[in-house]
Amino acid sequence: MIRVCFTENIQRHIACPSEDVRGDTVRAVLDAVFETNPSARGYVLDEQGVLRKHMAVFINGKQISDRITLSDPVPDDSEVYVMQALSGG
Repeated sequence: MIRVCFTENIQRHIACPSEDVRGDTVRAVLDAVFETNPSARGYVLDEQGVLRKHMAVFINGKQISDRITLSDPVPDDSEVYVMQALSGG
């Protein structure tokens, strides 16, 4: 199983509890999460299903490279973190 965690700053805006799912790519893993939490989809992905500009996804501490099709492989027993990029001055 793959553990998917959403950071606290996202959870302030939408309920996204951590969840264990199966999937072999970032797309499959996120789709599995969105099956049980469809309201999170629109917060993480845009209307075309692409990762929103202000979102970042990490697999075992390494940022994904494919933000469009989300094809990065996710090994079993991985930890996937979804976070909102913060900026300011």
